[in-house]
Amino acid sequence: MQRIRLRYTKRGRLRFTSHRDFQRAFERALRRAEVPMAYSAGFTPHPKVSYANAAPTGTGSEAEYLEIALTEACDPDKLRELLDESLPTGLDIAEAVEARTSGLADRLTASVWELRLDGVEPADAERAVAAFKTADTVEVQRRTKNGLRTFDARPAVASIEAHDGLAAHDARADRPTDQPCAILRLVVRHVTPAVRPDDVLSGLRAVADLAPPVPAAVTRLAQGLFDEETGTVTDPLAPDREAVTAAPPVSRGAAGPATATAGGTSQALEALGEKPEGPA
Repeated sequence: MQRIRLRYTKRGRLRFTSHRDFQRAFERALRRAEVPMAYSAGFTPHPKVSYANAAPTGTGSEAEYLEIALTEACDPDKLRELLDESLPTGLDIAEAVEARTSGLADRLTASVWELRLDGVEPADAERAVAAFKTADTVEVQRRTKNGLRTFDARPAVASIEAHDGLAAHDARADRPTDQPCAILRLVVRHVTPAVRPDDVLSGLRAVADLAPPVPAAVTRLAQGLFDEETGTVTDPLAPDREAVTAAPPVSRGAAGPATATAGGTSQALEALGEKPEGPA
């Protein structure tokens, strides 16, 4: 059995899809691309797909990860192309690597987030960030199924910086504008309870009364293992790439996605209301 790890993205309007929406879309893409999936045993077999730390609904992402199990050996690059063709534009398969190591989920210990705050002066954002950094505790509240929960968001934020959004325009921005705009870049550790970007915004409101006039456009730029010495987030697929490079060539069979066709790529993706437009 071969295992393939994929990095995929959520861009544009597709950032509003829930994790369950993506699961349905991805399983349809697997069928369209005729991927030789391994299935679980039991009365209701389902494809062996493992998802890791999905981004919240409404946030974009350049770094979502999953792993699939195959019954036949397939070329990861060809598999990536076929799956990408079978998904709508905005849900893009950016990378595929054969899994040669264990513990992908264990290597996802922090995320790099970008928050675009339209209508916020960069100087105001810088003052709020300075107040957040110097605070010993930043208590925020979140409503859960068990009621209102209060927790300290400060320890999870490894770094946070403010930038001028107009001076450093990002082509991925969902709402380009000539109005004042601040960009926050932050590295957040994956802790329990999880601290999300909206929790950090609540903390900035609590310590500095920073309240963006419109909802922030949030994008996850990266996630991986947090390096305490450098304060950076490393690529979680790097160990698998290195293992593949170091290993001797493996003979591939002719069957599988390398010879399959994505016959359904011209069909509309009903649940999402989107139509695939080819490789991203």
